[in-house]
Amino acid sequence: MTERNVITATGICKSFFDKASKKEIVALENINITIPHGKLTALIGPDGAGKTTFLRMVCGLLVPSSGSLDVLGIDVTVNSQEVQDRISYMPQKFGLYEDLSVSENMNLYADLHSVPLEERKERFARLLEMTGLAKFTERLAGKLSGGMKQKLGLACTLVRSPELLLLDEPTVGVDPLSRRELWEILQQLVADEGLTVLVSTAYMDEAELCSKVIVVNDGKVLIEDTPENLRQLARGKCYKLAPPKGMPSRILQAVLLDDVENVIDAVPEGGEVRFIARAQESVGNLQAYKYFNGLVPRAVDERLEDSVMIVLREKIGNPDNTGFEIDFSKKLTLSETIDIEVKDLVRKFGDFIAVNNTSFQVRQGEIFGLLGPNGAGKTTTFKMLCGLLPASSGELSVAGVNLRTARTQARANIGYVAQKFSLYGTLTVDENMEFYGGAYGLSDKRLAERMTEVKNQFGLTEMSDKEAGDLPGGYKQRLSMGTALLHEPRIIFLDEPTSGIDPLARRTFWQQITALAAEGKTIIITTHFMEEAEYCDRIMIQDQGKMLAIGTPSEIRAQGGVEATDMNEAFIAIVENSRENKEV
Repeated sequence: MTERNVITATGICKSFFDKASKKEIVALENINITIPHGKLTALIGPDGAGKTTFLRMVCGLLVPSSGSLDVLGIDVTVNSQEVQDRISYMPQKFGLYEDLSVSENMNLYADLHSVPLEERKERFARLLEMTGLAKFTERLAGKLSGGMKQKLGLACTLVRSPELLLLDEPTVGVDPLSRRELWEILQQLVADEGLTVLVSTAYMDEAELCSKVIVVNDGKVLIEDTPENLRQLARGKCYKLAPPKGMPSRILQAVLLDDVENVIDAVPEGGEVRFIARAQESVGNLQAYKYFNGLVPRAVDERLEDSVMIVLREKIGNPDNTGFEIDFSKKLTLSETIDIEVKDLVRKFGDFIAVNNTSFQVRQGEIFGLLGPNGAGKTTTFKMLCGLLPASSGELSVAGVNLRTARTQARANIGYVAQKFSLYGTLTVDENMEFYGGAYGLSDKRLAERMTEVKNQFGLTEMSDKEAGDLPGGYKQRLSMGTALLHEPRIIFLDEPTSGIDPLARRTFWQQITALAAEGKTIIITTHFMEEAEYCDRIMIQDQGKMLAIGTPSEIRAQGGVEATDMNEAFIAIVENSRENKEV
């Protein structure tokens, strides 16, 4: 039986005129894609690859410059309204009305789609049950956690039963527990209703759940196939190395990533480093052997992410040299100096306790991770550590300064990168740096020196005259980091800095962070990528305002009580066990 395609794109091209450069920018070039009926299909690729542009064309919100695009048997360029009447689209920034309740938001979207009142009761009940929002129908959308907002956005997108569902990175900024629940909903919809879903995602484990994967870069399709077939590209090339005792796995990873002759990719995993060898003989020629004794590689099974990284490296090459280097002759152990001291920290909002009696220390040069589900209290903790929010009670010092009595003095030692891009989009890279450098009180001479240094380190020199708002996500993140480091702070706070950026950009980012920590910078980071918890020296997991666990990645995995060394499963187990015990 011939498979029916819901989307057929043939020779699709799309160009935009860039006013700044006065040039045509090619967003998509000769795209040929088919999306099968009744299945999940993933669209993956680096920032600026053209994923969102393609989704918007499928919706009829953008018109191709050339080529043909058939959606549900309709030429969407001729009759976009007919297509829009039969599909649902959830963009990256879904428009919830935060001053309306959950049920009011759902009814508003049902009104916009002319869903009859008699159909709503049964449809709403099923959506609320699937998303776990049935108990929160009267809660304002603005009072929901990030994960609950995403699930409400999905529920609003599905107030009518579409023939095609388009999702543009629906789990960005969502914790592992909520991500798992959202994907269970999607899989249930596909199984029960035969729904066709096209989703763009930065998470390779999500792409593994799809029937088909399409990898795009620079406006072109690099490869498309089933996850099973794509994994074959990495067969026989994947290995693991355990770092020397006492050494963070990120150090060994940095060495492997620099070894471009022998290594395609490397990432910390389960206390070891997983790497992809260029060839069989490469495994015996690793430069890491020159630095560290006793390294014994062992072969491991391939994953989809391994194959995707092979494809991307072949097409893109290795990341630009960001100007960061690690001196391996230095002693790479943590200092005994305490940079952050927290004792019995409490933060209340009225009767609601957001952070409840939390205590911990962070040493100089340590990478310390704050993890937890959406709404767990980690962002509130983060803001108090940065001096952006006063504590209700408890003791808190940063770089030896009491934050409760001298917040301004403490902030002089802090660099801060917000979760959402918070620089000025209409200012160029240089103009943003000049503005923030002036705010930090740097002299003109010192600011000019630091701007040159920072742009070299983060690969921003050629972007100097580009407006920040026009940069791809990975470069926006680099600019945020560079700007936060202009005044050479002792402590760097990073609030989900890699949310929504692709695997290549994440690798580059962590090479930079590893080098900064080796220089003695103290790093505090929140993240929803559990693989990134492996880069941390220690991790703290919070939920519902309380600290559930604190320790090294290996100690956290052990506390999770799972046989596998998967940090995602350990995180979920710790949170679920705590909640179950609370209910008993």
